[in-house]
Amino acid sequence: QVQLVESGGGLVQPGGSLRLSCATSGRFFRISTMGWYRQTRKERELVAAITNSGSTNYADAVKGRFTISRDNAKNTVYLQMNSLKPEDTAVYYCNARLGDLPDSWGQGTQVTVSS
Repeated sequence: QVQLVESGGGLVQPGGSLRLSCATSGRFFRISTMGWYRQTRKERELVAAITNSGSTNYADAVKGRFTISRDNAKNTVYLQMNSLKPEDTAVYYCNARLGDLPDSWGQGTQVTVSS
């Protein structure tokens, strides 16, 4: 499995921005699909994902506001979050997926959107 360490969470006012980072230690980063999930009271849901070739997909709730990107030279994936809303409040988790191997997860970072 890959070790994932998230950073960048915090408290922000509605309409503000945050950038989450996820640094990895595994050698398989460049061929892995990376994703960001968030845990609400109800469920853990996919926010955004990016394949090793750079293809992306987003949850409908964040399209046009969030951008996922990756820097293979730094083994890091990012989530730029703009126009944040209170309903974006959650613990955000980084995920790495490679074929049939078990998924790897980070420890999570809290994002709170509140005035």
